[in-house]
Amino acid sequence: MYKIKFYKGDYLQRQQQANADKAVAYVEHHFNSSASEQANYAVVVVGSNASQTSRNWGRWYARAIAEQFGTKVAGDEGILVGGWNGRGDGNLKHTQMPALLLEPLFASNPQQAEIIRSASGQAALARVLAESIRRFFPKGGLIAFSVGHKYKTSAPNDRGAALAGGGTEADHAEKVLEHTAALLAEASPTPQPRMLRVMQGDQLLFEKQVDEDAVLVWSSDRNLLFIPD
Repeated sequence: MYKIKFYKGDYLQRQQQANADKAVAYVEHHFNSSASEQANYAVVVVGSNASQTSRNWGRWYARAIAEQFGTKVAGDEGILVGGWNGRGDGNLKHTQMPALLLEPLFASNPQQAEIIRSASGQAALARVLAESIRRFFPKGGLIAFSVGHKYKTSAPNDRGAALAGGGTEADHAEKVLEHTAALLAEASPTPQPRMLRVMQGDQLLFEKQVDEDAVLVWSSDRNLLFIPD
């Protein structure tokens, strides 16, 4: 089964506590921000010493977010090793387990800020994160969660970037992590069946289990998706 623990304090302290607790994975949740309201991509920071598991996990998550919300991925197929010119590296490089710093959407983009604020958007973000954890850590274990910016000993009032239209990055990142924790608490730590999902925006329209080896074929001419029997 999965156990979730939220870590507080400065970033080094959080990582050291997660190491002492022998967490199997570490997730720090942020939202991105830019001077341009049009900025629109998903990216994941991994440490400069990141394992291959961290890199694979980060790329999978970034691609899944891009597919979910119709955005692009940035960096090296969705990841930035060592952060933005070193920014973010210290948040992760002291961990002894696979670790990600998530930047799925832009707080400064008005359309994406609305998604971040909405219950349905937070639920969709949580589903992607929970699915990524179940996929890469199927045996369960302690998952360490860190709310970016919030609960820092050195800057107790920090809440990160302001959301266009109101709200703050950290408070909404915390809601996504709380929702993810609830999903994982319900999950069995066993490999999940392959699911075909049809989404309209952040609304799930259709879901069907398909064979792991099935080849799904999309016909753009006929707007048909063929699922083998």
